[in-house]
Amino acid sequence: MIIANVIGGLGNQMFQYASGLALAHLHHTGFEVDISGFKGYALHNGFELDRVFNISANTCSAGNLYKMLGLSGCKIVRRILRRATFSRIRHTKHIVEPSHAYWAAFGSFSNHVYLDGYWQSEKYFKAIDSVIRREFTFKPNMNALNNVIAEQIKATNSVSLHIRRGDYVSNAKNSFIGTCSLDYYASAIKHINSNVVKPHFFIFSDDVDWVKANLVLDHTKTYVDFNKGVDSYNDMHLMSMCKHNIIANSSFSWWGAWLNHHSDKIVIAPKKWFASELINDTDLVPNNWVRL
Repeated sequence: MIIANVIGGLGNQMFQYASGLALAHLHHTGFEVDISGFKGYALHNGFELDRVFNISANTCSAGNLYKMLGLSGCKIVRRILRRATFSRIRHTKHIVEPSHAYWAAFGSFSNHVYLDGYWQSEKYFKAIDSVIRREFTFKPNMNALNNVIAEQIKATNSVSLHIRRGDYVSNAKNSFIGTCSLDYYASAIKHINSNVVKPHFFIFSDDVDWVKANLVLDHTKTYVDFNKGVDSYNDMHLMSMCKHNIIANSSFSWWGAWLNHHSDKIVIAPKKWFASELINDTDLVPNNWVRL
């Protein structure tokens, strides 16, 4: 049995799920997700995977956690032992991601472990990408307004453009991430304009007013600003329908671009993903995406 700790926003949840499922497939064993961390979790929209997608994994029970981890099955104990200083006394089946870089040892883990981390690299699940795409098939829940946008996306040389601000700006704990510069978006738009005939930009942001006031975009454009709260996932669904993608340093638009099925797609990602120079983001972006 592989159990993956799932926490954070939708994009983070998808990385954790995909990596855990890939390890389970490698070992031909069962896979469950631990969502106990969402109890009392104030950020984002709670556990979203089963509401948004047709996932196959079951939710892990407290009993299964204790069977695997003993006392570490307790969320508080696990949180304490997650720290590197406690690694020597952590349960051997409790695998904690050591950094943001791809961990080559991942495939050597046993068939009975608890995965604790973000696992933000396609390399963890590339071997079963067709399975992941099937698992992350959106449920047909779009409303009439989203369906109108979807038809426009299909009918044009559509390019999603995502600007993430929100908690990247308002929450000091996220200062190590930072936001993408306007220069990045200007370069990305220029690249698209040089390679795509009559691009139509579909702009997604959690701060559309700021975007309208600051982003210069002299092209056909549509602002998608009506998917809020628990309906925010529809933005990712629409991004995935676009023919090309300009993403932010955000797992949300990363997945929107990754789920884009167009074989000739151009995906542009920021060369600098984190504000902190100490974080290795080399493995975060697929090699066939353009980094600017």
